[in-house]
Amino acid sequence: MKIHFVLLVSRQGKVRLAKWYSPYSQKERTKVIRELSGIILTRAPKLCNFVEWRGFKVVYKRYAGLYFCMCINRDDNELEILDIIHHYVEILDRYFGSVCELDLIFNFHKAYYILDEILIAGELQESSKRTVIRLIDVQDTIVEVAKEQASLVGNIIAQATK
Repeated sequence: MKIHFVLLVSRQGKVRLAKWYSPYSQKERTKVIRELSGIILTRAPKLCNFVEWRGFKVVYKRYAGLYFCMCINRDDNELEILDIIHHYVEILDRYFGSVCELDLIFNFHKAYYILDEILIAGELQESSKRTVIRLIDVQDTIVEVAKEQASLVGNIIAQATK
């Protein structure tokens, strides 16, 4: 099972996250986003969460104001992809404490990092929420230590140049 791309699109059609695991030119990416946004955003809520598109299947799920979309091959398991989407949302919820669209806008690098811990090259890498959260916490600690060290170095340089 290979995921070709992941899109997070707001109800207004704005892309909040796009991760491409298959090669698409920038022009093609723009066209894909426009096409899929038009298809998914206009679908009735009672319809199923699978769309046949260009020989692929797009599996999506709406959480609050965001549509989480993943494109897979036509013969792949849609329910497994819905589970991966839900897994990603649960980890985002656990990390941000009830994630919202603004969390993803202002902390987009964290949303990408979490996705990269779950999926590598379009394949499920880590299915344990606990492991992903632990790895993210370790990364946050490393970033904080680096910021402190940079601040100390900046203070030393400022004092030396006085």
